[in-house]
Amino acid sequence: MSNKPSLSIIKIGGNIIDNPVELSQFLADFSKIEGNKILVHGGGKSATKMAQSIGLTPQMIDGRRITDQPMLDVVVMIYAGEINKNIVAQLQANNTNAMGFSGADGNLIQSTKRNHPTIDYGFVGDVQKVNTSLLETLINIGIVPVFCAITHDKKGQLLNTNADTIASELAIAASEVFEVTLNYCFEKSGVLTDVEDENSVIEQINSALYAKLKAEGAIHSGMIPKLDNCFNSLSKGVQKIKIGHHRMLQNKAALHTTITL
Repeated sequence: MSNKPSLSIIKIGGNIIDNPVELSQFLADFSKIEGNKILVHGGGKSATKMAQSIGLTPQMIDGRRITDQPMLDVVVMIYAGEINKNIVAQLQANNTNAMGFSGADGNLIQSTKRNHPTIDYGFVGDVQKVNTSLLETLINIGIVPVFCAITHDKKGQLLNTNADTIASELAIAASEVFEVTLNYCFEKSGVLTDVEDENSVIEQINSALYAKLKAEGAIHSGMIPKLDNCFNSLSKGVQKIKIGHHRMLQNKAALHTTITL
């Protein structure tokens, strides 16, 4: 039995952020979670909508966004600005003392620009380091950190960074100090065998089943980097990972997917 204090890290994305009613309900549920907690949010659909409204054409490869300078300007504005501050304001309304962060704030998450042999992802960051001591201090004084999907390289460059990866890397770093549970919340009930059937939830996925489902094409697109992050986190000290609708945060019986090694 660990003597470490517990910490819940919850990542939201998908249609939750784009639906004001759903987001409000999620934030009310999140506020009821007892103990230490961190919220990580994406916002890709909002960024895509904004980009298209100003004449940009978003590009994605395997669920990851290509980020040139105009697209970086959009994602910083949407993720670190509009979405992050709206979430913080709503959490404050729920008596949760939230504070919004990008990775640049307090040098909390430092990344390097992705160097891929065949694909130029642009201003996309791969997380290198988490400022665990500052994170621990914030949590210990009662702050609930809310992270957007923007990091920096400590050389003055902001970088678009996959929000699932940020949640995963925060969980890995925090597991040195805390007993960490990582929850990925989105609009579905979990990882589904049939995206049209909400009851087709795969209740448990281990690495062998994941490899099989991926080879069969049953798991694809944005779910691949999400699950890759899950298995990486479990191999590096994170205690428990769940994927599903945010109702699982308050309802233990709600259908969801548990990821295990």
